Amino acid sequence: MPVLELKDVKKYYKMPGGGQYEALRGVSAKFDAGEMVAIVGESGSGKSTLMNTIGGLDSDFEGAILYEGKNLRDFSQKEMVNYHKKSIGFIFQNFNLIPHLDLIDNVSIAMTLSNAEVKVRRQRAMELLEQVGLKEHMYKKPDQLSGGQKQRVAIARALANDPDVIIADEPTGALDAETTDVILNMIRDIAASGKLVLMVTHSDKVASHCSRVLRIDRGQIVSDQEQKPLDHHPQARTEVKIQQMSWFKAVALAFKNMKAKMSRNVLVATGMGIGIMSVILMLSLGKGVTSYVSGQMTTYSNPLVAEIQKTSSQKMRQQGMQAQQTGNSAALAKQQQKNMASLSGTSSASAFSKKDLKKLQKIAHVKKLQKGYSAISLGSNQLKLGKKTASMIYLKTVNDGIAKSEIKKGRLPKAGKNEVMIDSGSADNLSKKILGKKVKASLQIGTKTVTKTVKVVGVYEASGSGQVSTLLLPYSDLAKIFKDNGLTLKPNVVYLTATDKQYTSSIKQAAKDKGFAGSMQEQMTEMFDSILNVLTYVLTAIAAVSLLVSAIMILVVLNISVVERTQEIGVMKALGARRKDIRRIFSSEAFLLGLASGIIGVALTWLLSLGINHVTQSAFKATVVSLTPQYALTGLVISIVISMIAGILPANHASKLDPVEALRKE
Repeated sequence: MPVLELKDVKKYYKMPGGGQYEALRGVSAKFDAGEMVAIVGESGSGKSTLMNTIGGLDSDFEGAILYEGKNLRDFSQKEMVNYHKKSIGFIFQNFNLIPHLDLIDNVSIAMTLSNAEVKVRRQRAMELLEQVGLKEHMYKKPDQLSGGQKQRVAIARALANDPDVIIADEPTGALDAETTDVILNMIRDIAASGKLVLMVTHSDKVASHCSRVLRIDRGQIVSDQEQKPLDHHPQARTEVKIQQMSWFKAVALAFKNMKAKMSRNVLVATGMGIGIMSVILMLSLGKGVTSYVSGQMTTYSNPLVAEIQKTSSQKMRQQGMQAQQTGNSAALAKQQQKNMASLSGTSSASAFSKKDLKKLQKIAHVKKLQKGYSAISLGSNQLKLGKKTASMIYLKTVNDGIAKSEIKKGRLPKAGKNEVMIDSGSADNLSKKILGKKVKASLQIGTKTVTKTVKVVGVYEASGSGQVSTLLLPYSDLAKIFKDNGLTLKPNVVYLTATDKQYTSSIKQAAKDKGFAGSMQEQMTEMFDSILNVLTYVLTAIAAVSLLVSAIMILVVLNISVVERTQEIGVMKALGARRKDIRRIFSSEAFLLGLASGIIGVALTWLLSLGINHVTQSAFKATVVSLTPQYALTGLVISIVISMIAGILPANHASKLDPVEALRKE
């Protein structure tokens, strides 16, 4: 049974102006194993078209090319891929070696596409290179070889998967006479070993080395002549397992491809890495500044105590905005009065009822509930010592939320002793030695101004309140003052002490779930956090524009890579690469570019964060760039995703290249 049989094979090409050109006109022939057949014809005779159809590079023909009894035209995609990998080997006139791979990798590329193990394919490639006389050159690149040596590498590559048929397209066209004889003898020996060799040539001298000569003219066989038979010496076949190339092999091959253009790829990765760095840096800077502000606002608070307000300042602002939007000036004025009353401590809406206190007391892990009062006044509360006066903006009651670190001098005032504590700014204004001195306090209680002599026993400085003047006294003392003036003091702030500091946050959340609000300090912190978050996202979005530029840059680079490696893609398809394999290789290159860019971006961010934090630590004792593992991972993922998206079009374009056209590309 012949290895290949051609039955009335016809091939048509569509002409640009309409109509069609018949390149093959009913070609019929049989080819057996162990033959060395020369297909001779002038340019345009159809010999190359015939070779492309036999080689499975072009299956759009009429008639039948039978291999193992089945027409190539009826092969499935998988069968055609296996035909290229196992049954056909190509030797090209221009060698078509991959310039950035060494000889071992060039020879073993077909086995790489067949997913052979590294050890197996390298051993096979080294044996074949030794067989063709290149043992001393196997670690060289193609540009370090002569033309004859390159063709030997091409022969070794064609033999890698031990195919049944070798197709040699003008294998000596680029060689001198002496080298031509060496190569032809080598190819003749391959045929003598039991393989079918089909050699396209226009040279009668080359044809004289063959056992059979087929002459073709105008798409038809005009003669079929037997010549001197070969001295056959059949050799044992090499068992080569044919599989489909895995993702891992594609990535490994992509890495080798990228090494060939290392400087260009490093520049591209660095460019995109700077874009990734800007995004991560903005996120890290936002988190660092937010954490610093939050930390400063809560540094001195007692970690066991949760301060609870009846309603939030944010809710009051929303109510004011709603009243303003309605256009009802009376409603707006009423709401503004309510807001002022809440701040001044005279609003019933901001006071806790007994029912509210019971709700808060029932929260899990609350050890103690302490009533409190806080009010703002503008000049109505004052302290006098001799001729000096200090206006007190804040009037607050002593509570367990005051940490020991806040007390700069003295102690907390005791109930029933007419003792008070004031802020350090007011203390400095009244007297450098204020502790233990009695001062006259003028307090606005309802509509009355009450004057009372009190003793200053402590000076404090709270974080977050700066030098805002504050007067603190025990809740029971303030309640007595209210009672003496015919009023009832209702708490407008509650302090909940947790059984353990690990429960403080859950207690705050439980209070919020019941409709209450956190402390004024927390509300301010949340407001600052919101503002900083908005700024962070805006800056991050601006920085992300650079990623769009990077994506376009990667798209351009990968497109250039496809153009540069068109012949390489054609060779790989001739050796059995699927469209999927080509896509995987180029997608893997995009993945590696993205990975490298992400790593560079994270590294640059880390270095910048060290420098920035060193400066801010020296100047402000603050760390303002907080590079977290989550941000680093996010930057890495973003970089890879953008690169992969940018690589989709070039990868698809490369996979769809026609192998015949690709191999013709100069």
